[in-house]
Amino acid sequence: MDEKRAVARPHRVEVAIAGGGLTGLALAAALGRAGTCLALVEQAPLASLVEPEYDGRVTAVARGSQRFLASLGAWPAIAPEAEPILEIVVREAGSPVGVHYDHREVGNEPLGWIVPNRTLRLALQTTIADLTDLDLFTPARIVAAETGTGGLRLELADGRAIETALLAVCEGRLSPTRELLGIGDRRFDYRQLAIVCTLRHERPHRGRAVERFFPDGPFAILPMRGRRSSIVWALEAEKAAAVRALDDRAFAAEVEERFGDLLGGIEIEGPRFYFPLVLVESERITAPRVALVGDAARGIHPIAGQGWNLALRDVAALAEVVEERLRLGLDPGDASALDRYAAWRSFDGLALVSICHGIERLFSNDVGPLKLLRNLGLGLVERLPPAKRFFMRHAMGLVGELPRSMRSARSA
Repeated sequence: MDEKRAVARPHRVEVAIAGGGLTGLALAAALGRAGTCLALVEQAPLASLVEPEYDGRVTAVARGSQRFLASLGAWPAIAPEAEPILEIVVREAGSPVGVHYDHREVGNEPLGWIVPNRTLRLALQTTIADLTDLDLFTPARIVAAETGTGGLRLELADGRAIETALLAVCEGRLSPTRELLGIGDRRFDYRQLAIVCTLRHERPHRGRAVERFFPDGPFAILPMRGRRSSIVWALEAEKAAAVRALDDRAFAAEVEERFGDLLGGIEIEGPRFYFPLVLVESERITAPRVALVGDAARGIHPIAGQGWNLALRDVAALAEVVEERLRLGLDPGDASALDRYAAWRSFDGLALVSICHGIERLFSNDVGPLKLLRNLGLGLVERLPPAKRFFMRHAMGLVGELPRSMRSARSA
């Protein structure tokens, strides 16, 4: 893939995408397959984003998201590294009460898949590699944006320019382009670090994901291929600093203390990664000629593993809006198109922000009455099969007004 395709004059495209991470790549793949003329602007060389040391995280890919990735042609490259989630167990530490979700209660398909982020990036980069109507501007960054009567002019730091009908901002929760455009945001600092690493363990996980809630933050173990799992441990920043100083042997002992011996002996595989946890919610998800997508619109707590699934619903919805407008010979970035996107995606985003933030706040304390309330709630869900099935279908991304590419039963 030629990452520095020379452009001698302002380049005119139908859609420009700011950000070449998972969300930006998925949007480029979706629009590119429909023949949209695109520009992708990314601050880092794309090759650096798939280096093993860049990102050790994994992503929970819901059923609806898997359908979308299959529609892009990306799933065959992802599937060999995708571990099916067959069960999810949610419990408060020290309590016998919990909820057990089993995929067999809602059909034969897995509840989702756990996939390394690097695998997703490689597959999506491969998917866009042969798009003839895509120009890559990387490494590059947007330093100015000016709205005109027929579109948006983007100035890059190296002097190049792009003229576009629509700018899709996919840079993540701390998006510099969102700030450049003057779109404000609201933030809540959880004062936690997410500790992420891969474990190799003695016993098979059998496709079971486990989330345990502690007063100082949630702790999740997510199944990966083979006898391996990923942990996502959200821990108070002060305690996280102490844990960060531990060597691998002592760290593994801390993990066993939290999780128990269900997986037998464990050892750390590869480096540990640390990410500060901050809720960021944009004041709005559109502006003239601009749509915010994924974490640039709202970056949520990873407590439910729904962040990228929410982003992919943005991607699929925006791609559908743009494709329909272009097919009818209409402007893909005018007010009508943006109003449709905002109306479609605002409620889903607001609901997940509220749900994930509420769960984190409810469980991250040791207050007696709240602890009783939590256990009553978990016990009630466990005893109500219709409620369990609804929550499972919601987690699978099969609830609400879904884009066509996520409603399709087709998979690879």
